[in-house]
Amino acid sequence: MYRRWFSGLCLTIGVLGAVPVFAQTVIGAKSGVINWVEGDVFLADKPYTMQPSQFGEVKENMVLRTEEGRAEVLLPPGVVLRMGEKSSFKMITNRLIDTRVELLTGSGVIEIDDIAKEATVTVVCKDGTVSLNKVGIYRFDTEPARLKVFKGAAEVALRGENLSVAAGKMIVFSGAVATAEKFDIADTDSLDHWSRRRGELLANANISAAKQAGGYGSGGYGYGGMQDPCYGYGGYRTGPFARPWGTWGYNPYYGFGTYIPCQGSMMSPYGYRYWSPYSVYRAFYAPRPVYTPTMNGGGFGTPSYSSYGGTSGGYSGTVGASSGGFSGASASSAGMSGGSTAGSAGSSAAGGHSGGGGGAAGGGHGK
Repeated sequence: MYRRWFSGLCLTIGVLGAVPVFAQTVIGAKSGVINWVEGDVFLADKPYTMQPSQFGEVKENMVLRTEEGRAEVLLPPGVVLRMGEKSSFKMITNRLIDTRVELLTGSGVIEIDDIAKEATVTVVCKDGTVSLNKVGIYRFDTEPARLKVFKGAAEVALRGENLSVAAGKMIVFSGAVATAEKFDIADTDSLDHWSRRRGELLANANISAAKQAGGYGSGGYGYGGMQDPCYGYGGYRTGPFARPWGTWGYNPYYGFGTYIPCQGSMMSPYGYRYWSPYSVYRAFYAPRPVYTPTMNGGGFGTPSYSSYGGTSGGYSGTVGASSGGFSGASASSAGMSGGSTAGSAGSSAAGGHSGGGGGAAGGGHGK
């Protein structure tokens, strides 16, 4: 059984502008934030040890390695790298718009829930160089050296050739001929299942993190006057975000980071929903209209709203269409390790959550 530890985010708290200070909206200044580890994990050949309320970071030219353990690392907002057992990768470049990693040993899965048009994630694996800028699920292995695209599409540079690898196809980085061929997307292993479960937990954590980021009920930022934080009070492109791109948000109830879209809601490639602050408020916390009958013809009059606000309680479970459930492990807000220190949790009623949905361990990736 793995020793389970919570790690957090090496995140810089952005200039929040119109966002209330208790909103806990945070921005990763660089790719490489260590979001979660299980078992034996080493950073720069030193055992990775957590301290309360601090965060680890894989900096440029550093190597993160697992033995009997696994690790989850945040790349640009909306992109997660999950490393399997006896695996390692090197951070080549940690810029948010140009993240480059090299898979040295073992296996890793990259889940892209959202990615800015300006950003590209590049993975070097043996002789292949893979560019990722599409939502999807990508599995990398070094023995044999290959890429499997469960969902999405990848651009591969291999031995002077450029190839597009679509969903349901794989490419082997060794051999005389570089071709993409079909593979059985139901043929998965424990790393694929673990990545799916982590994807579900991050989506679970999004609900209260997005609610907290909105700071509902605080002046004009509450219902009726509220806008998503990337737009600020004054409208499009006037808030702290230069473009409509989501952010990593720290959830103190789960003890790790989750993705918060800039606007609306979106489905992850695993089939789980992520909400922006405004959309989660409208879906779960806004007072519902009450219709009253009129005397002229038996119809309904105009809607009115009750005087009480939305519930401050938590939300249990994930909103999503995934068929792969799992036996939920409850989340803890235990400490984290690394270089930077987290801000204190907001005092707003954000509500806790159940750690995960029930059911059997997730199987293959959904089509």
